[in-house]
Amino acid sequence: MDSSENLNMKNKKTIIITAAAIIIIAGGCWIFGGTKAKNKIDFVTEQVQKGNVSNSITATGTIEPVTEVEVGTQVSGIIDKIYIDYNSVVKQGEVIAEMDKVTLLSDLQSAQATYNGAKAEYEYQKKQYERNEQLHKKQLISDTDYEESLYNYQRSRSSYEQSKAELAKAERNLSYATITSPIDGIVTSKDVEEGQTVASGFETPTLFTIAADLTKMEVVADVDEADIAGVVEGARVTFTVDAYPEDVFEGKVRQVRLGSTNSSSSSSSTSTSETVVTYEVVITADNPDLKLKPRLTANVTIYTQIRENVLTVPAKALRFSPNKELAGSRSIKDCQGEHKVWTLENETFVAHPVKVGLSDGSHTEILEGVSEGTNIVTEAVIKGSMPDMSAMEAQGERSPFMPGPPGKDKSKSKGNK
Repeated sequence: MDSSENLNMKNKKTIIITAAAIIIIAGGCWIFGGTKAKNKIDFVTEQVQKGNVSNSITATGTIEPVTEVEVGTQVSGIIDKIYIDYNSVVKQGEVIAEMDKVTLLSDLQSAQATYNGAKAEYEYQKKQYERNEQLHKKQLISDTDYEESLYNYQRSRSSYEQSKAELAKAERNLSYATITSPIDGIVTSKDVEEGQTVASGFETPTLFTIAADLTKMEVVADVDEADIAGVVEGARVTFTVDAYPEDVFEGKVRQVRLGSTNSSSSSSSTSTSETVVTYEVVITADNPDLKLKPRLTANVTIYTQIRENVLTVPAKALRFSPNKELAGSRSIKDCQGEHKVWTLENETFVAHPVKVGLSDGSHTEILEGVSEGTNIVTEAVIKGSMPDMSAMEAQGERSPFMPGPPGKDKSKSKGNK
């Protein structure tokens, strides 16, 4: 029993030692042979072609109807009848609500009676004055009698004109009790119900809101002060709304309002506050499908610069620069220039100086240096089990968190020795 247990223990130790040796040998092969392993490098090329390049800014805004009217009343009273509801289509002059007219009719009748009495008194005093005027000219009545008749005539005329104005006011107030639509449109808001009392004061109470045409909408966007300089009237705009995330709507800048809007933001963890200055930009947009609803929030992109049908190259092509490790057996023919692109011609990397224009981050406008249809190198794709770090460094894309290859460190240590 003891001999068999000892034999098993020896076998286990032998297996462990053998496995450790295999791991050490494999690691050594990777460390000392890693730099010698050749990975396959493919170079991606793209043709110089014409396209559009643009710069833009972003903002948020609110969708509003182009024309929207708030309908109110100028008299106080009780809402008697309402003939419309939300989304009702109305015509200009159409009766949409009526107020209780009992009190207003009573006021009108009272004003009418006062007017009739004042009119009769005025006509009587007028005749008296005209008769006394003739008698006074013939010196048949005294000056006192004449002046008294003149006074009575002037006072009756004032009372008559005042009662006439009061009657017109009572008639107008009665007409205000019949509420009509001022425009053709759609009811977007109803703020009263039948039986509700409304009081007219310094501000006319809003009863209904009517939008003239929902097929024409506008976006009022708040643009940051740092971006407003690039926004001009007529600029192209695209925007999205959360209700239709897959749809992109088009529009144009109609107006850049000169008045600024200040908003303050503060942090609960500190006592400091920051004032943000924005400017309102009005954007017009067609809404034939009526997808855009009033008061929706829009995520707006305003294009400040656009280059259409110009030569473009991928922006990464301007960052590509081959080195000896990346080129391998290929030769490199460099040139002077702030910006350059590379072509691969007969196993030779050839640099071409170019003059660049507008860039949107993914593509860059080429003003001169290469022609349309030229195949340029945009990047190197390294294929293999272990990436060659020197090739990645040649493209400026080596991760700062990735350790260097063991072979490279080893060569440095030899050099130091």
